[in-house]
Amino acid sequence: MPMAQMVEKVKVLIEALPYMRRFEGKTFVIKYGGNAMVDDQLKNAFAMDVILMRQVGINPVIVHGGGPQIGQIMTRMGLKPHFIDGLRVTDEETVNVVEMVLAGKVNKDIVNLINLNGGRAAGLSGKDGHTIQARKLTHVRRGPEVKVPEIIDLGWVGDVERIDTTLLDRFRASDIIPVVAPVGVGAKGETYNINADSVAGHLAVAMGAEKLILLTDVPGVLDTEGNLISQTPVDDINHLIKTGVIRGGMIPKTETCRHARNNGVSAAHIIDGRIEHALLLEVFTDRGIGTVII
Repeated sequence: MPMAQMVEKVKVLIEALPYMRRFEGKTFVIKYGGNAMVDDQLKNAFAMDVILMRQVGINPVIVHGGGPQIGQIMTRMGLKPHFIDGLRVTDEETVNVVEMVLAGKVNKDIVNLINLNGGRAAGLSGKDGHTIQARKLTHVRRGPEVKVPEIIDLGWVGDVERIDTTLLDRFRASDIIPVVAPVGVGAKGETYNINADSVAGHLAVAMGAEKLILLTDVPGVLDTEGNLISQTPVDDINHLIKTGVIRGGMIPKTETCRHARNNGVSAAHIIDGRIEHALLLEVFTDRGIGTVII
């Protein structure tokens, strides 16, 4: 290897060193989803990123999605997925499939991925240790096509009511990386399917996390010209939504970030999981690659 390339590698390490020192002992809650969960090269890069974070003293907590995998299994079982306003209608049969796929197949695949790359991971769902206590989500349809607000019953779709961090705190005191499936439990033991971004945001608040990081399939928040907004104050989010800069699926993500920032999380990031080693590039470099809510 030419000497110039060797020197550049050393410069990268030097740039990362202040961030490693700053974040040692801190908790990062990471929502893992999108293309980063299906592309083999990106999957392995993600695993190496969280392993390196744990190695330098950061406590990563992973919350994962799994919508496409749920859809595939439902199709094989002869069940037809049904969505309203982008939310999965979850009847009793569907919630059983959701729990099986998220807490079983997807969760254990991620655990196995981290373990195979040299880390130590353990999987759990919100049911374990009453970690995610949930209530039924009330969804209200609004919009130009709806004359009056309409309450829609989505079935066993839940919202986070309370987070119990007892089990996760045990992991934080070890070298084990927890991987959390976004399945919650109701007051009577019922199972709820919960949006993974929302779970990640509530976990970040409950654990006093330094950072909430949402991996997506877009570069971050884009302006009206399609350019990346590298950082934005949390107080500007309402204005950006009203003016249409933040729209569609980015609205709930930025609202999750706002909830986290307003409740003690130091920074919330929306980054492009399609970029190899996106986590390290965002956290350990001066420039970063996505949008940070400050």
